[in-house]
Amino acid sequence: MQPADAFIFGGQTAVPYDLSGSLARILARIVQYVPCDRAWLAIYDDGALKVEAHWHFSELLGEELYLDDEGVLSEIRKTSKSILIERNDPEWKIIPAEIRPDDAEVWVALPLKTGQRQVGVVALSRDEAFSEDEWLKLQQFSLYAAASVEIFVTFSEMANHLKRQAMLNDFALIVSSAQNLGKIVRRVFALLERIFGTEALSLFLLSSDARTLREYRNNERRIAPRTEFVKGHPVEKFIKDGKNSRLENVAENDYRFADEETQSALLVHLKYRGDVIGILTLESKVLSAFSGYDENLLVVIASHLAGLVEYGRLREEAEARARNLGLIHEVIQQVIGLTNVNEVAQITADLLVKHFSYELAVLLLEDRYNKLDIAGISGKASSLVKSAFEKFEYPNREGISGMVFATGESIMVDDVSKEPAYKAVPEWEVGSEICVALKDGDRILGIIDVESSMKNAFTHNDLLALESLAGFLTSAISSVDRYQMLQDTIQILQTTQNELQERMEAQREAESRLVQAAKLAAVGEMAAGVAHELNNPLTTVAGFSELVLADLSPDAPQRDDLEMVLREAKRARSVVRRLLDFARQSESIRIRADLNEVVEDVVALTNHLLQTSDVEFEMKLGKELPWVLMDRDQIKQVVLNLLHNAIHAMPNGGKLFLQTEEREKKSQRWIAMSIRDTGKGITADELGRIFEPFFTTKADDGGTGLGLAVSYGIITDHEGFIDVDSTPDEGACFTVWLPIEEKH
Repeated sequence: MQPADAFIFGGQTAVPYDLSGSLARILARIVQYVPCDRAWLAIYDDGALKVEAHWHFSELLGEELYLDDEGVLSEIRKTSKSILIERNDPEWKIIPAEIRPDDAEVWVALPLKTGQRQVGVVALSRDEAFSEDEWLKLQQFSLYAAASVEIFVTFSEMANHLKRQAMLNDFALIVSSAQNLGKIVRRVFALLERIFGTEALSLFLLSSDARTLREYRNNERRIAPRTEFVKGHPVEKFIKDGKNSRLENVAENDYRFADEETQSALLVHLKYRGDVIGILTLESKVLSAFSGYDENLLVVIASHLAGLVEYGRLREEAEARARNLGLIHEVIQQVIGLTNVNEVAQITADLLVKHFSYELAVLLLEDRYNKLDIAGISGKASSLVKSAFEKFEYPNREGISGMVFATGESIMVDDVSKEPAYKAVPEWEVGSEICVALKDGDRILGIIDVESSMKNAFTHNDLLALESLAGFLTSAISSVDRYQMLQDTIQILQTTQNELQERMEAQREAESRLVQAAKLAAVGEMAAGVAHELNNPLTTVAGFSELVLADLSPDAPQRDDLEMVLREAKRARSVVRRLLDFARQSESIRIRADLNEVVEDVVALTNHLLQTSDVEFEMKLGKELPWVLMDRDQIKQVVLNLLHNAIHAMPNGGKLFLQTEEREKKSQRWIAMSIRDTGKGITADELGRIFEPFFTTKADDGGTGLGLAVSYGIITDHEGFIDVDSTPDEGACFTVWLPIEEKH
């Protein structure tokens, strides 16, 4: 049998998606023809070698071998040459002990190389020297095995990518139609249970002011939301840390889990535009239940979920703001001109019940005897509670209300039975309570107390509404200048209205970005599928062409035709790889860099094209621009795409202007890069579609419609955005906005 034939696996014996099994068969085939005592096969993964197959070397399976600067593995990586070392050689001692058996007399390692690319290393050892014929066979086997290893690794990567795309597609289909946070959480939990096989799930969402957490847990397959303050909460340190955590043994970590039997957990942050907005956790009753792949998959899901959560939160907060505005506006209308504080308090209590359907709303004010007295009370439980108050001389400075009056700090309790400070009122069964102080500087005038018979009845929006109302009531109660009070209130309303408008605008932007992201994900999934279907026959054509060429004599008449077949097959595989590059979410390597340097590198590449296109080019780079956290290669691709588009838009020549500068937008500092041309411009109809994959205005010139779609995805991934301004027949201007890297 020829060495090449040893690595032609039939479909009935090789499963490409089973990477470890496939590599084990390759190693077994090598050992079959060159016997040894022990052997292992490893592939390169993020700068290290991961052992995927072994022969009588089980303790090494799954280990990652890091490349030391002076080690033999690093030498193989640098030189791409095979190494044979015997025990008596001086180099024997530099072989790492974990990869060299103690009883071995000779150790060999051969690179698995296809073209100029190393895909892995195979190593063998035994207690007697290898013959010259065996050494020659090993070198031949490593050459042919490398091609098979590359195919299996490629198929495995494709399978994992398609699996992740399918899961994300399910995620998009299941979650995108949800209209509120509750529905989003229920659907996400159901999906996570199916993917990870665990029912212990938690989601902690930070409020907009980062004071409270909205906590969702699927206790007994029911979503039970509750609101707690961040300070002192078990996840507080994980939020501040900002790093994802895979806890293989929770006994070694200070964290309170939903299930007391939890042994391991996975915590992933939800981030929106770089800010932590929550934490998603998975729990298991098994130690080390979650892998690195699980963590990576959950990170991807969390990144998609963050946008949906932020969109839902923006909408809920907008609705809450509108409701709060309605309450405050009506309170103002009804209490303007009143001089009796009890009347003001009663109207406020009635309006709280009217707008929020509270079971009990009480306003307690300090009287001249420094006691808290009922000034206003409303709700279906008001008569019962008022009677109990009068009968038992309640309220006083005890309980939750007394604590708030003493400290001036708001309190929200989801379950009063677990609050030691709670003082029960006879005949009134309370489940949850919010208490907010009326503060005038350092002085506390009284409190607003809202109660419900149900547990977990209140949210952060209720707390914000009461605190907003408390600010106005304090002014109303303490001020004698009603006109000034009205002016202050109008100013507050105007500010709140502007904030509401900004949040609504942010909501629309978030929705637009979600739609564009969904389109890119769908096209990426399609591209991956097409590439998968084409790669198999192309690999077969290329492989067998190489085998036939190897057996043909140099002067065979068929050689030219076969070489043409091989070239075209490789060219087609190159197209497939570009499709996969578009579909695959490759890992981005970001560093702090100067955008001007990146721009100058790209302009140098396009100088010849500019000169031959009769384009007058002008560049103005901002001086001493702050650095940006970026993937240099990806940003180069964006600049190159935009420059090429501008040049192609001016087939008869024109002017092209490029500028970089530091600018402010949306109350944030950015680095802006503008590319303006005097070409044919973009119509209004085309502007809405230019970032869609495969949409192009230059189909006749060979345009694919992927350049702007890829650029949009890259800039969005860098937490930036692209503005477009165009007038037909006058030109277009594309402005790329990148956030400035903060100095720490």
